[in-house]
Amino acid sequence: MFREYCLSLAGTTEDIKWGDNLCFLVENKIYVMHSLDSGTLSMKCNPDDFEELAARDGLGQAFHLAKGQWIGLDNLEVMPAKELKARIAESRALVIAKLPKKLREKYA
Repeated sequence: MFREYCLSLAGTTEDIKWGDNLCFLVENKIYVMHSLDSGTLSMKCNPDDFEELAARDGLGQAFHLAKGQWIGLDNLEVMPAKELKARIAESRALVIAKLPKKLREKYA
């Protein structure tokens, strides 16, 4: 479900980086990373939600990425599927918002 959902989002590509991280990208910018070894998941989040999300059981600041407002999930089951999809879509939207205008317009 998780992988299929990410790939269903317009412009998404996938790549393995750093040995075991399945990354989902839009315009070569990562919006979700999933460790194939540990099962953890990292994604960008709205800065207003960062502290609240990081304090939840099974979630926390993403290793090496917290400064960029990335949260880490211990596994895919710590968040209900509906919320997980919404958070993935939000992460993608936050990454798209930082793209140059010409690229952003492709996803408007």
